Amino acid sequence: MSNLLDILQETADPDPTKLAKILDLSVADVESQLESLRSEGALIGWVPLVHPSKKDGNLVRAVIEVKISPEREGGFDRLAHRISKFEEVEACHLMSGGYDLMVIVQGKNLHAVASFVSERLSTIEGVLSTATHFLLRSYKEHGHLLSKEGENSEKPPISA
Repeated sequence: MSNLLDILQETADPDPTKLAKILDLSVADVESQLESLRSEGALIGWVPLVHPSKKDGNLVRAVIEVKISPEREGGFDRLAHRISKFEEVEACHLMSGGYDLMVIVQGKNLHAVASFVSERLSTIEGVLSTATHFLLRSYKEHGHLLSKEGENSEKPPISA
């Protein structure tokens, strides 16, 4: 099944007929493997890779370093899950090093992201500090290059 996962991750095409041809299996075998992967929680969804400049051009993304206070009998998990549930949060990762959580957020503009951090994220009990870094340009996402060298000569799309 790891071959199936590798192919799904690379192509993001869930069509069992195509997958069966690639893997030299029957469609029924591929469908059975897909169902097993879903029930095990290994396959949790499909996410197309869309070039950031082709999405809503006004959206702003930021990486937020969050220091939190671990809780007895839960460590960082309860706060990480709480933060992950916010609509603005694209991703939330427990990290080692100078901060505890790396939170990637998206908003309609700089003000919306700043408001989210100052009014909603930093006010959560257990959040000790935050540091916000706005993403100016993406060069590679999920293993795919987003541009060729020298292709993006204009200024980054972020402005205050």
